[in-house]
Amino acid sequence: MAKLNFFILSFLLLSTIAPPSDGANAVGQPLKTLPEECQKSTDGPCHNKTGSLNLKLIAIAAILVTSMMGVSLPILSKSVPALHPDTNLFVLVKAFASGVILATGYMHVLPDSFDCLTSKCLPEKPWSKFPFTTFIAMFSAVLTLMVDSYALSWYKKCKTHNQENKNQDPESKISGHCHGHGSSGLDNPASKLRRYRVVAQVLELGIVVHSVVIGLSMGASDNVCTIRPLVAALCFHQFFEGIGLGGCILQANYEKKMKAMMVFFFSVTTPFGIALGIGLSNVYQENSPTALVVVGVLNAVSAGLLNYMALVDLLASDFMGEKLQDNMKLQTISYLAVILGAGGMSVMAIWA
Repeated sequence: MAKLNFFILSFLLLSTIAPPSDGANAVGQPLKTLPEECQKSTDGPCHNKTGSLNLKLIAIAAILVTSMMGVSLPILSKSVPALHPDTNLFVLVKAFASGVILATGYMHVLPDSFDCLTSKCLPEKPWSKFPFTTFIAMFSAVLTLMVDSYALSWYKKCKTHNQENKNQDPESKISGHCHGHGSSGLDNPASKLRRYRVVAQVLELGIVVHSVVIGLSMGASDNVCTIRPLVAALCFHQFFEGIGLGGCILQANYEKKMKAMMVFFFSVTTPFGIALGIGLSNVYQENSPTALVVVGVLNAVSAGLLNYMALVDLLASDFMGEKLQDNMKLQTISYLAVILGAGGMSVMAIWA
């Protein structure tokens, strides 16, 4: 997982530093002079390079701290009985965080992709003639299902191989890699553990992609009127998204080293994106065809992944599970928590 996250960060870096082309657009066709609204503007009272830099440095520190707090809170709460994964309170917190992740995909990432891939700064053909955002998001969701399915199959095959070659108590190895319980079905401890581990890793992958993209956009901007509300909005976003991911990491029962790596990558991706944007602010033009296509496609991929994860692996998994199915009152309160999380994150779309 750590190597995959590093690859994603490297790909984003190489993609975004590609300078905007003056002679050709993102599909290699001759490009006329961009309209005035597509040029990078440095005029107006909101454009202040020094003031924006100060705000971005504050954002890096604030988002780093809130991200670490959010993702670490569920993990550190393992020693707090009231917040153990088996308690009702943990179920409600996870439902709220799942609502935040759902709204992130639908209300933030997907609209941003639409804005990029339908921009007037891109040639009308093919970008305005086909709904690329929903097309990419749809196949991203299918691809996520494939990863989900194949990963579970791999874990199961690895578990079977270990059982055939080692005469050990399965329960004693449940926290290790490629080991599990010998019973069949989706509700036995080993099956649940495999599921939790796949969910945690795939969810973090989607978060890494969109976190770097939103950080890059902030870092490359010098518009203080835009950055100022973004700082608070992103802190809220990262904190509660971190709670959702942290809950998945806790349920996955990883070793300390793996937990630390996942916490680290989640915490630093948005600050890394902001720092990257600051470094590229002189050459990065957010309305250039290259930038619009790269950011639009990555956002669409991330939206499909996050929407699938939120609905299938987080919400459906919990609400169709035994705990909530046997407790209608808890199920109803959990739905309210989902609505509250999704609603709060949706309101944040006004500023971010």
